[in-house]
Amino acid sequence: MNKIFKRRIGVIIIFFAAFTAMLVSFPAGAQKSVSPGDIVAVVNGSTISRAEFDGELEMVKQRFSEQGRVVTEDQLKQIEKSILETLINRELLYQQSKKNEIRITEQEILDQLQKIKRGFPSESEFQEALKRINISETDIKNQIKRALAIRELIDMQVAQKIEVSDKESKAYYDTHLDSFKQPEQVKASHILIKVDSGADALKKAKARDEIKAIQKKLADGEDFAEVARKFSQGPSSARGGDLGYFKRGDMVKPFEEAAFTLKINEISDIVETRFGYHLIKVFDKKPERTIEYEEVKPRLTEYLKQQKTQQEIDRYIEKLRSEAVIERML
Repeated sequence: MNKIFKRRIGVIIIFFAAFTAMLVSFPAGAQKSVSPGDIVAVVNGSTISRAEFDGELEMVKQRFSEQGRVVTEDQLKQIEKSILETLINRELLYQQSKKNEIRITEQEILDQLQKIKRGFPSESEFQEALKRINISETDIKNQIKRALAIRELIDMQVAQKIEVSDKESKAYYDTHLDSFKQPEQVKASHILIKVDSGADALKKAKARDEIKAIQKKLADGEDFAEVARKFSQGPSSARGGDLGYFKRGDMVKPFEEAAFTLKINEISDIVETRFGYHLIKVFDKKPERTIEYEEVKPRLTEYLKQQKTQQEIDRYIEKLRSEAVIERML
């Protein structure tokens, strides 16, 4: 709960990344008109509607439902407070974008609209979705315009000004070496003949005969990948059984123990797991190591830049809040 709803104000930096998904889900609260008694906040004279608030709340409830979680009364109050403050932040940022004379072109809006439409099987189904919740394409375009303006404001006023020095990134690396440890890994392929662990003896015997026949083909020199493509019943069969690199804990125990015991280019004996019978071939091994600074430097620098940007956005929004007139009706 805390991870989702007690984020700092600065989460607005990821607002646009989630914005397309928000539009595609079309919250029922996204209505056109706002009656005088249907306002949850006023920000510098601009209203935030109950409909917009309810739409955001419905999306959060839906996410909880999809995860099989029930929202308690205490959690609901916390969620509602978080949503209200997020909507206030968005309004403040959009107002500031207008003060900075940020202009979003029609083509930029249309490009984002096309991305949203691609989330639907067809144009007609997209239009049907709009009708069901009484929202127009113009409404969506207006919301896209606001989101793009906010993103550009953040980029111009905050993100472009953030720099991370080599000294800062190296200091972080040196004090967080455990974060850059890479465990032992193996690169392996497998051939699977499925049989349920609770299957009767006859089914298990049949599956074991199948895997033994495949084992003989390999012993006779047939190519492992080709045999996997023809006979393996696992999802990796199309890739010749290739599972890529994996570490301990990624696979079920019997499979893991066999894979990490094998030498490079060695094929295992038959391995039984809850999925069935496997033959495993190891193609490469990577010992445990600490990733070198130069190797991780670009990603580390970007990570630290995001962290600093997050902090600066917090400060930027707090400044806007300190200068704003905000009235809450909830």
